[in-house]
Order: sequence, then structure tokens, then C-alpha cells
Amino acid sequence: MKRKKITVFSLSFLDIITCGLGAIILLFVLINAKSAAHQDSISSDYRAEVSRLELLVLDGKKNLIEARNSLEKTETDLVTIQGLSRRILPLLETHRVELSDRDKETLAAKAHVNKLKADLKSLEEEVKRLRAGAKASDELGTKLRPFPGRGDRQYLTDLKMGGRRIFILVDASASMLDETIVGIVRRRNQGLKEKLQAPKWKQAVATIDWLTTQLPPTSKFQVYTFNETAAPLMPGTRGTWLNAGDVTQLNQAVEHMHKLAPQRGTSLINAFKALKEMNPAPDNIFLLTDSLPTMGTEKPWRKRVSGKKRLGYFNDAVKALPPKVPVNIVLYPMEGDPAAAVSFWKLAKDSRGSFFCPSKDWP
Repeated sequence: MKRKKITVFSLSFLDIITCGLGAIILLFVLINAKSAAHQDSISSDYRAEVSRLELLVLDGKKNLIEARNSLEKTETDLVTIQGLSRRILPLLETHRVELSDRDKETLAAKAHVNKLKADLKSLEEEVKRLRAGAKASDELGTKLRPFPGRGDRQYLTDLKMGGRRIFILVDASASMLDETIVGIVRRRNQGLKEKLQAPKWKQAVATIDWLTTQLPPTSKFQVYTFNETAAPLMPGTRGTWLNAGDVTQLNQAVEHMHKLAPQRGTSLINAFKALKEMNPAPDNIFLLTDSLPTMGTEKPWRKRVSGKKRLGYFNDAVKALPPKVPVNIVLYPMEGDPAAAVSFWKLAKDSRGSFFCPSKDWP
């Protein structure tokens, strides 16, 4: 029997192939549709972004046009300003020169005015001094202040009251209460009223009163009192020169002297060091004292000081004096201090000053 011939491409095979191809086409269509939808979504986002960018470009072009217009206007204004500046700069330079000249004139005028003010102040001070001197000459002769008193005061003292800057030092230690040791101890323990009435101290106060009447009207003066320390007689005037032509200041100095009572020890070196506070330095010094110092710059720990030690304190104090300045000494001798008169006389002689021991009724 003859075998049946097998055909590879039969109808069934073609159906299978056709079905597979249809399935592939369907799958492709489905995938392509989804991809198209996705592409449409992406394209929509891009189109929105493109639209936004186109709007920004349009705004940028608008701003660019406005900027160009502003630039053109600015360039026009710049040209105008440059033209104006070429005309204004010469005017500014001219005004600058004129202002500089006026500043110089103003400075010169200010300097002239200041000089005139200084001259006027100097003239006013001179007029005050002349008036004070004229008044003193009319009423008091050559004295600045009156000095009432009893008895004959025309002693030959050789106290030279000349000088432009006169410095008076007054010993206000307890030894100025009396001439004797016993009297000093007794009066030292009394009240303020009794101390002010001590004859020896009253004589020193009267001496200050008299000295202030002898000051030259055009000079300057200062009065310091000293015991263990030194201080100006008038508070608030430390290191300051006072006008001798001002009678009010002279009266105030004497009033303060009448209210002061002697107390404590004596430091002559602290008194002489006070002279260094004055600027300019004094050219005439008056020292009212009664004995050699009992201490140096500091209070000694021993109550009793020997005569040799006191002389050493004196020599140390003399070294503190400014050079070439006369020292005029009014000495009120005290009991038990024989070396005082010789030492102070030698100081007056060496400094070309004067030495004077007043009688009990002087001045």
C-alpha cells in the first residue's frame, strides 16, 4: 500500500501561524497604544514647559527693550551732565580758591581776635592793679592795706619786700605758743580760744598782717603754714600764685591766719619742699619761725630729739631750698635752742636774704 505523503505546510499549520501573527499584531497594537498615551503625557509636560519658557522669553525681550530705552536715556543724560560738568568744574575751582582765601582770612581774623582778647584781659588786669595801687597810694601811701597798732613801728629791719613772686612760710607748730618749754606744754593742752590768744602767736599773726601791707601791688604772693606738713593758708590755692594787688585776697589771707592755732611738731624740710609746688618758682622767700625743726620728712618714733639731731634736720631742709633765692627770716627765739639763731642767720647770709629778731612790741 502506498504511504501517504506528509505536507509540512498544511492548513492547520497555517492557521496556527496566522493566529500567532494575529496575537503578535494585537500585542504590538496594545503596547503601541500605551506607549502613545505615555508619549502624549510627556509631550504635554514639555509643551507646557515650552509655553512657560516662551512667556519668559517674551518678558525678557520686553525688559530688554525697556533696558535699551533706559540706556539710551542714560547716555543722553550723561552727555548732558558732562556738558554741564565742563562748565561747573571751573566755577567750583574758582569758588574753592575763594573759599581757601576766606578760610585764611577767617583764621587770621580769629587769631587777631584771640590776641585782642588776651591783650584786653591783660589790660584789664593791669587796670585793676593800677586802680588798686592808686587807691592804696591815695589812702594808704605806699601800703596795700592799713595796719592799725600802737607804738613806734619804724624799726630798721632790712626786710626787703621786693620781688615778683613772694612766698611766705609761717611756722604753725606747737612751739609757737610760748617762749619757754613749760609755757608751750601748758598752752598746748588748752582750748582753741586760749591758743589763739597766746602772745607769741599773736605776734606772728600781726607780722603776717604787717607783711601783707608791704607787698608790691604788681607782685604775686602765697602764704603757707607748716608744722609736720605744709599747706596753703587759703584753702584751694595749693601751687597757685595770688595777686598782691587784690586787696580782697590779702584780707582773706589775714582772716584765715587769725583763725589758725599752732599744733604738733616742726618739719622744715616739708615746708621747703612745698616751694617746688609753685610754678614759676618764687624769687623771694620769707620764713617766720622760732626754732630748729624737731623732725624730718616723717615723724620720729622717739619723743625727745637731741640738739644735734635737730641741727641735722635743719641742714637736710636747707638742701631742699631752690638755689639763688633770698631767704628772709623773722625769728622768735625759744628757750633751750641756742643753735637756732646762728643757723638761721647763716642761712639768711648765704642766700643773701635778711635776718630779723623782732622785739615783743613789733610790729
